[in-house]
Amino acid sequence: MKTQKLLNALEEQIEALAEKIQPIAHSSFITLRFDQKLFHRKSHQLSECLFEIKQHFNQLKHAVITSRSEQVTFLTEKIIAQIGAITRESATQTLREQESQHSQKEKTIDLYERLVQHQDYERRLIAMINDREQKLDKQQSYVACQKLQQEIAALTGRLVRCRQALSRIEKAIERYENQSIE
Repeated sequence: MKTQKLLNALEEQIEALAEKIQPIAHSSFITLRFDQKLFHRKSHQLSECLFEIKQHFNQLKHAVITSRSEQVTFLTEKIIAQIGAITRESATQTLREQESQHSQKEKTIDLYERLVQHQDYERRLIAMINDREQKLDKQQSYVACQKLQQEIAALTGRLVRCRQALSRIEKAIERYENQSIE
């Protein structure tokens, strides 16, 4: 009789946990949240973890019926540890969301800093190319002209790569801004 009360109490805890995590149960996390010793499945959703707890609970009921005391002890400890882990995880959801939003803002700020930096590179490269072209117009030596033409070609190549990087950064900023609008 005492065992049945304990099983009922544990089942009530599992049901209460299911209700508590219901709003976030099917939200996927990017990284695994739990040790593989705690949950055998590589769960990316709390609903999958809850399913595993319910499976262990069914195994526990069967172990109680068949009087396997070692298995009862093991499964009880495992279920309690799993319930504790999911409870802690659900309690940190708001912090994780805030952290994610803060991380997004930092990425956007970093992109804007890179954009400004590359725009400065572009401006300096254009100035260097213009400077070399002016020197080329005034140069009379064939060797010096060739050297300046090589420098202009190298700077032009760097300018092309710089503009490609600028384009990638602008597209990334556009993607982040579109995500934040949605």
